[in-house]
Amino acid sequence: MKKTTVQFIFAALLLSSSLFSCQKEATKEEVKPCPTTMQGLAGSYRLTALKYRANSHAAEQDYFIFLDACEKDDVLTLNANGIYDYQDAGTSCTPSGTETGNWSVTNGEVISDGILNGTIRSYDCKTLVFYLDNTIETGDRFIFTMVKH
Repeated sequence: MKKTTVQFIFAALLLSSSLFSCQKEATKEEVKPCPTTMQGLAGSYRLTALKYRANSHAAEQDYFIFLDACEKDDVLTLNANGIYDYQDAGTSCTPSGTETGNWSVTNGEVISDGILNGTIRSYDCKTLVFYLDNTIETGDRFIFTMVKH
């Protein structure tokens, strides 16, 4: 009887440790680095939030509500080769906002010859948050949130 109990305990420990080790391996595989390089940021995005802060002491305001409906469904595609494509998708604006240009990432800043410029605040492989200072007046900040789709 004792031998059967010891075997059962040993088998239970072996099974639970193997399940635990498999769970740890799966967790390790899920963690992906999200580099803020051109290759890491490449993909298609939609703007999902736009905040404005008049100065460093002011509260953020929702600026997304001021965009026209035809601007809220547009798609920005960042290609790893340094070309971006901004499509006036869904509801079209008049005139169309579609454009193509060049973009790059340097020292944590996204730079383009068009629609995309700012300092990267965060990136989790799906959501890119960046900001642009001194746009309307000195000390202000626009905060853009774009989600890959």
